[in-house]
Amino acid sequence: MTDAISVVRRNTEEVQGGGDWALFDALFADDFVDHTPQPGSGSDKAAVLGLYQNLRSAFPDFTPDIRWQTLSGDLVTTFKIYRGTHRGPFLGIAPTGLSFEIETVDVMRVVDGRITEHWGVANLLKMLTQLGVVSLG
Repeated sequence: MTDAISVVRRNTEEVQGGGDWALFDALFADDFVDHTPQPGSGSDKAAVLGLYQNLRSAFPDFTPDIRWQTLSGDLVTTFKIYRGTHRGPFLGIAPTGLSFEIETVDVMRVVDGRITEHWGVANLLKMLTQLGVVSLG
């Protein structure tokens, strides 16, 4: 496993999955930019930390499951499954007590051992359907 892949894996497993906020600070560059921020969120390091903290608060059992990762230059692409149970407010939605499981793909640029940029796609429609917020038929 390359160093860049290790950095992204630690972010996924230890920060997103474990809530290690001190490690978040060490892994993300101060000038980090999220090119695909979530609705109503900013694109800087502080905004991503807020998103991660909101996810862990809304879904205390939030679990990422990395299926595969690839490296191309300084870009790490990760396909993963996110799971959790809705116990707190999320995106303005009151807790439903329901669980979700969605696919997501992230691309993170790692420079000198720190994450500097992010692009990602998450199946939020599937999440909202599983939480009973959206009906598709």
